[in-house]
Amino acid sequence: MGLTKLLHSKATRSLTVVSVLRDAKTALDRGNRTRAIALLGVAVLAWKWTVVGLAAQGVVKLLRAGRGGSSASKPA
Repeated sequence: MGLTKLLHSKATRSLTVVSVLRDAKTALDRGNRTRAIALLGVAVLAWKWTVVGLAAQGVVKLLRAGRGGSSASKPA
């Protein structure tokens, strides 16, 4: 019951949309227009369905980890 209430809250929805938009900007800055456009679409869907945004962010993180593209995983 508590998780459902959290997922349907306006604050969670807003944070998810902002986070997906940040990922879209990162993709655009890296020159990946296709991923940026797809993430913009996900941001629109995430406003209605929070879980869509959360799932998309998980997929993006997995894709970055598979390519070694995450700056957090690279040694300094």
